[in-house]
Amino acid sequence: MRPWILVFAAVLAFAAAQAEDLEGFAPRDDGAVLHTASGFACPEKIGSFERDAAGRRENGDYCAYSALSGVYGTIVLRPLRIPFDPAAVLTPECRMVERMGGKVLSETVQPIGSQDVAIPVFLRTYEMARLDALTYRTQLASSAIGAWTVEVVIEYAHPRDKEEQTGFVTAVYSEAAKDLVPAQ
Repeated sequence: MRPWILVFAAVLAFAAAQAEDLEGFAPRDDGAVLHTASGFACPEKIGSFERDAAGRRENGDYCAYSALSGVYGTIVLRPLRIPFDPAAVLTPECRMVERMGGKVLSETVQPIGSQDVAIPVFLRTYEMARLDALTYRTQLASSAIGAWTVEVVIEYAHPRDKEEQTGFVTAVYSEAAKDLVPAQ
């Protein structure tokens, strides 16, 4: 009977570890995890991306995704601080990217979403490295929606992964526009 106790204890430890990974999130029947504080849903899949993790970290609650092509995307949710300054919100992440050798390629504010619910999103794109015909890039995005700051960090190879990168960022902000109550 003793081996069954060990197996049961291992299952309980695994379940506890999984629960800790989802701190701040609640699983849904459709495979998504719901950010309980904001109502934002991190689906199991976004296009070719699969959710790898969700939980809390020092700079906010997050959902991390990856695609088989090697593209990585992370969504970070934080309570909105007024006044909202998207560049300032991303400053710690920008400094880290720049310490890794990233060079700013572009910085813009772009409306993302449908014409009825277009969200202004601040985008800063860095070139990280070049290899053959590919440029490895990191793009940082930030927008305020309702009482939340929604940030996206995505790492991809340009031009190969441009469609996946655009699709991921668009899907995240479209979902945010549905889930989070816009500020009046």
